[in-house]
Amino acid sequence: MTETVVSTEGSQERELLGHPIGLAICFFTEMWERFSYYGMRTILVLYLVKYHLFSAGEASMIYGAYAGLVYMMPIIGGYMADRYLGSRKAVTYGAILLVLGHGLMGFHGPQAVMDGTTVVRDSFYMNLFFLSLALIITGVGFLKANISTIVGALYGPNDPRRDGGFSIFYMGINLGSLLSTALVGYVGETHGWNYGFGLAGIGMFFGLIVFLWGQKFLDGRAEPTNPEVLKEASPIGLNKEYSIYLFGILLVGVSWIMMQYQELVISLLGIAGIGMLAIVIAYALMNCTKEERDRLYVACFLIAVQSVFWALFEQQAASLTLLADQQYDRNVLGMNVLASQVQLMNPLFIVMLAPVMAWLWVRMANKGVEPSTPGKFGLAMLLIGIGYIVFAWSITLDDTTSKSFIWLAFIYLFLTLAELCLSPVGLSMVTKLSVTKIVGTMMGTWFLFTALGNNVAGWISALTGSGGHGAASGQLDIVAVIDVYSMIGYVSVGVGLLIFALTPLLKKKMHGVH
Repeated sequence: MTETVVSTEGSQERELLGHPIGLAICFFTEMWERFSYYGMRTILVLYLVKYHLFSAGEASMIYGAYAGLVYMMPIIGGYMADRYLGSRKAVTYGAILLVLGHGLMGFHGPQAVMDGTTVVRDSFYMNLFFLSLALIITGVGFLKANISTIVGALYGPNDPRRDGGFSIFYMGINLGSLLSTALVGYVGETHGWNYGFGLAGIGMFFGLIVFLWGQKFLDGRAEPTNPEVLKEASPIGLNKEYSIYLFGILLVGVSWIMMQYQELVISLLGIAGIGMLAIVIAYALMNCTKEERDRLYVACFLIAVQSVFWALFEQQAASLTLLADQQYDRNVLGMNVLASQVQLMNPLFIVMLAPVMAWLWVRMANKGVEPSTPGKFGLAMLLIGIGYIVFAWSITLDDTTSKSFIWLAFIYLFLTLAELCLSPVGLSMVTKLSVTKIVGTMMGTWFLFTALGNNVAGWISALTGSGGHGAASGQLDIVAVIDVYSMIGYVSVGVGLLIFALTPLLKKKMHGVH
């Protein structure tokens, strides 16, 4: 590795390939964490439908509850890191829980069978399955928001490389997704679901090793702000650090219960989201200057509307995967693409297009024509909405179950273009518009509304199920698919146009932050 020195005020001084050297550690840690998460997610709905004989609607609701809780938990993990642990300890603890959770996914017990019209499943292994999901949910909660916060801490407040750095970091996320979708999907569908889940767990173990090894390259930017507080006694007799770890185990138990009552999760997320926005606004009113307050208001608005994006985007792990399995010819250039591997197109497009988008934003900024952050959000909503409208129309052109794969490539391209306009830009936006003291909490709030979108994605996907029984229970209702995809497409376009209309006001309230 070649190290040089940069002079950007407030940024990490040690540099690698034009960016702070700590970015490489965050890149590879997140790459392996996403390998495990996306690998497991790639086969989850297919596993529930084909191995445990859940209906398409039931499997979608389980996926939606899981994905929602995965992105809700960072609000707690972000707070714990801000107030007590610091990012390094929080990420390490989260990674350990993730390794345990993915490891347990490798034990799935006997396959479900039909007894007349009743599905018979092994209750012990189903409880073990939900425990595995609960460990993963809590582990992501402690890791996800805080690894992104470390990336933000590597750059000074006015460092022009920040958006590009987050785009590179985001490419690491999708490189992990690319590898896992190809490998875990193949292993899971071909050799056994438990082997696929086990492979995902090995990926997370690599991520933990990389993060622990790479501490020397973070230059202390992930340490707790007041380490002495962690040594103080808590009300239960342990010091505060060990009490937080014990609290994490309690969160695992809560998540295990919630995963078995999926319908309650959407209400929990909605109430939690409104509550967090109220807390942030109250903090802004009582503790911030006018400029800080205005920026927090803009951040809250953009954080809230991005939930609509994720509700559409996350169909790829639910209804789009089932649709690829049941309705499309997956023979591409003589190669048979598995249903789970269709999701590979999203990270593949990301890896191809993220460097181009990072370069494009910088080039447009140099010419003074780069869209503002709200403008990029509006563009994302417009792109994903148009994608779904056209894709729904394409389904009406062919009533066979061997529809052209080109249409799947089309919707995944539009999903990816929209994602590149919103997600890495959104992570950067949170760190730029937030007050330093609550940046972890704001990052957690971002993921909370991502959680709401993910949970709504499961509910939307459930609307496309056929409601059949037995072998037909996992089938989609193609007429419902067309109606639902058209509806969500028009809603997204409407939200995009609303953001465009509000962009001048939002830019003014950002007070020079782009």
